[in-house]
Amino acid sequence: MIVPDNKFQVKNGPDWETKTTDDYFKGKRVVVFSLPGAFTPTCSSKQLPKYEEMYNDFKEMGIDEVICVSVNDWFVMSAWFGAQAIENVKFIADGDGSFTKKMNMLVDKPLQGFGMRSWRYSMLVENKKIKKMFIEKGLNNQSFDSDPYEVSDPLTMLEYLQNPDQEEWVPAAQA
Repeated sequence: MIVPDNKFQVKNGPDWETKTTDDYFKGKRVVVFSLPGAFTPTCSSKQLPKYEEMYNDFKEMGIDEVICVSVNDWFVMSAWFGAQAIENVKFIADGDGSFTKKMNMLVDKPLQGFGMRSWRYSMLVENKKIKKMFIEKGLNNQSFDSDPYEVSDPLTMLEYLQNPDQEEWVPAAQA
C-alpha cells in the first residue's frame, strides 16, 4: 500500500504554504503515529511524550522522521506540541481529515463529542510505501467510542524495526 496523495496547509511565519505527502514521505524512512486528538489524556500523557522520548532510538534504527498525525488544525497541533515541549517529533495537522479518510482511519467519536477523528495506529513508511501498520483493535467492529492503546505505541514499533521478520507481534504493552 502506498501513502495516499494529500495536501496539507502549513503555517510558515505569517504565510500559509501547501505541503504534500511527497514532502513528508518521498525518499524517506518515516515512523508515523496517529491519534484521536491533541490535548487528550492518552495522547498527551503517554503516546506523544513516549515517541519524543524514544526519538533517538528511532534515529539509530535508520528512521529519518517521526511524525504524529491528528485530525486537528495546524494551530491546535502547534499549541499542543509547544505545551508538551516537543522538539524532535514533527506533526501533520490533518485539519479536514482528508488524509485520515484516505487511509481508511477516519471514525466518528460522538460519545466524547469529538466528531470525526483518527483511529489510533502507527506505521512504518519507506519512500511513500507503507511497510507495516499497527492498528488498534476495534476499527473493524465499529466500536469507535473505545480508545485502545496497545499496539500503536513506540515500543511495539521499535521492536518491529529491530526484528522485522518476526511472524507474530505481541504488543509491547502486553509483553
